[in-house]
Amino acid sequence: MTPGSSAGPAFSPTSWPISCATTTCSRWSTSKVATAAPPFTLGIEEEYLLVDKETRAVTDKAPESLFEECEKRLKGRVAHEFLSSQIEVNTSVCTDITQARAELTELRTTVADVADGYGLAPIAASTHPFSLWESQHHTDRARYNEIARDIQAPAHRLMICGMHVHVGLGDDDELRIDLLNQISYFLPHLLALSTSSPFWRGQDTGLKSYRLSIFDELPRTGLPNQFQSFSEYQRHVQVLIDAGLIEDATKLWWDVRPSGRFPTLEMRIADVCPLMEDALAIAALFTCILRMLYRLKLQNQRWRIYSPMLLEENRWRAQRYGLDEGLVDFGKGAVIPFGLLLDEITGLIAEDAEALGCTAQITHLKTIRERGTGAHRQLAAHAEALAAGATPDAALAAVVDRLILETTQVPEA
Repeated sequence: MTPGSSAGPAFSPTSWPISCATTTCSRWSTSKVATAAPPFTLGIEEEYLLVDKETRAVTDKAPESLFEECEKRLKGRVAHEFLSSQIEVNTSVCTDITQARAELTELRTTVADVADGYGLAPIAASTHPFSLWESQHHTDRARYNEIARDIQAPAHRLMICGMHVHVGLGDDDELRIDLLNQISYFLPHLLALSTSSPFWRGQDTGLKSYRLSIFDELPRTGLPNQFQSFSEYQRHVQVLIDAGLIEDATKLWWDVRPSGRFPTLEMRIADVCPLMEDALAIAALFTCILRMLYRLKLQNQRWRIYSPMLLEENRWRAQRYGLDEGLVDFGKGAVIPFGLLLDEITGLIAEDAEALGCTAQITHLKTIRERGTGAHRQLAAHAEALAAGATPDAALAAVVDRLILETTQVPEA
């Protein structure tokens, strides 16, 4: 296919996207050519719940001295979150996945070490198996006080955690909007690989990511709008600011958004992963997809934009089933097993993974598919405990034990 041509490339059904297995591939359309290569740096933010190691319940309030000690050791890479029982960590701007891996290892082990001194432990799960939000308190800071006052009951239920991944795209704001419009197609895939919130208030919800059910009660969440330009995006944000509804773009809590503070796209749809290697694989996947979309732009191509109705259906399927029941291939109008979709995507980004030095992390995605996500392992731990004769409460405690172990274990280099 020559740059700027309207006809799609001829691809083999066995070697290219499932719905592009014809001489005219409906996923592509023309796009303007970018002029400067983005750095594709990355940064990872993770939120943890702090649990009492004896009761396994979420603590009602973590001591301020715990945060102070973490800050002393991590120097600006740790912060309070909405609930006083939560803690957020963030890597610095990482040039590659190797640096991100080293920093995330340090962040997790440091928080675990400090928390242990208070009889607490962090769990990297997007919901707690049995603790109740009614026993929690939000952090007494201006931003969080305002959220609690403005949003009311939905905010009080926010005993949830997520993982955010920033990818640096340089100073080209138009590129950020162009890739924002295209990346929405892949958000359900990222969610499905990350799911870690099957339980809520001691019940199996039947969803692999119940976190989204809670978070979607807030305004300005879900899939982002489509914008024709960065200035159009700015105009939309300014309307909300001028009306006194938000202070700035950080109050847009979409599944992915242009960062209001950094020259990045920030992926926010993912559950936080108990296993660090899973988190790194998902961060690498997001980065590689953005690089792949940028490569298409250089060839006057872009990923087809699908309607919110279709994208929302896949988002729901990922939330409900995770990896188990597949997602819709819109070109075929059929549900395709997740394994086939993952093979398709990893094939598309193979050269990007090699260029970014994250081939091992992309390969690890197949391990997630075969072994299951954090949600699968929590459900398995619960079932195993019940089968061994544990009481319902003890079985839920066993799930927490599993989460503590996975969150704090140091992976081999």
